[in-house]
Amino acid sequence: MTPHAQHIAIGDFNYDLPDERIAKYPLEERDLSKLLFFNGNNIDDKQFKELPTLLQDSDLLVFNNTKVIQARMEFFRSTGARVEIFCLEPADSSDYESVFQAKGSITWKCIVGNLKKWKESTLEKKLDLKGTAVTLTAQKLEKPNDNVLIMFSWDGDFTFSEILEASGTIPIPPYLNRDTEDIDLNRYQTVYSKHKGSVAAPTAGLHFTPSIIETLKSNGVDTAEVTLHVGAGTFKPVKTEDVADHEMHTEHFSVTLESLKKLRKHLGNVISVGTTSMRTLESLYWYGVRAIRSGNPNFEKPIEQWEPYQHTEVHSAEESMNALISYLERTEKNELHAATQIIIVSGYKVRMIKGLVTNFHQPQSTLLLLVSALVGERWKDIYNHALANNYRFLSYGDSSLLMR
Repeated sequence: MTPHAQHIAIGDFNYDLPDERIAKYPLEERDLSKLLFFNGNNIDDKQFKELPTLLQDSDLLVFNNTKVIQARMEFFRSTGARVEIFCLEPADSSDYESVFQAKGSITWKCIVGNLKKWKESTLEKKLDLKGTAVTLTAQKLEKPNDNVLIMFSWDGDFTFSEILEASGTIPIPPYLNRDTEDIDLNRYQTVYSKHKGSVAAPTAGLHFTPSIIETLKSNGVDTAEVTLHVGAGTFKPVKTEDVADHEMHTEHFSVTLESLKKLRKHLGNVISVGTTSMRTLESLYWYGVRAIRSGNPNFEKPIEQWEPYQHTEVHSAEESMNALISYLERTEKNELHAATQIIIVSGYKVRMIKGLVTNFHQPQSTLLLLVSALVGERWKDIYNHALANNYRFLSYGDSSLLMR
């Protein structure tokens, strides 16, 4: 445990969530979900399609444009035993774009269900890609920690992206307690998803429609995009009594120079769409602090879990963004690639945003801790109100707009 850790009892972030309040399926229309609006003082009930009326023409909405991959694959042994392989992230996760364009073979970190049944060194699966018979092979290489390193190999002139689409299914959250269905292929993606790499959706964005985004823009609300690939760790419960003993997962992200300049222009009026966007934005601030201190943000080294809590000096968000923009321009780069293990908990000073669009999260989760960092103890009032007024919870549930 780091001496800088925040000693918080996870039991203080518990609430009773009946199973019937968990939305098992999305609503027929994305923007017909409820929207709880917390303006920093009061709570009001809205519909999500009213979001444009709640924002100012000086605001900047920041979206996470990651795309969920069909990461869950089934293989069967000759005995008929089923082995499920859940692709978590590429073994070399520095360049997601090239990973999905790879041909012939690629190595991934995976979770394997029924691992004890996997006796052979390789498993095979027959696929039909555009009328061509393809053999996909999965070979166990090693088992670091709780994951398994697996090399996938296949014949034919096909990319790994095409292989996944032919052999995998969308990995919907485990708490839905159902199999993936056809509706999930479309509805467990945001309408603005672009870059493949996530194994879970940035669910705050599931409520947006092209019409709402167009209305926001016509009202003068600016938009920017970041890309953070959501890992399975987003569902990882806090099992330690003290949050300080919880190990936060690492997620990879990229941000363009254009988005950094938009952030700098709109500081004080930035609204994050989702917790993943907020993690990205707050991590950017700390990379900027590194650049201020040493002249180099050191993007190769992730923002560590408790790194933000170790700093005593104060830098403004503007100074941080200036340092990052200056570094990218000096090194002639139009985009940064980095990673973060940041955990945002009560007591954390939010630097980059004034508001957050987000769904309602599981009890005793790191996402609920993040919400508490933004709204303080009022999270209890917000969640009690949602429970008392029939809001639907979790990934396919209703939404909220929370202001500081």
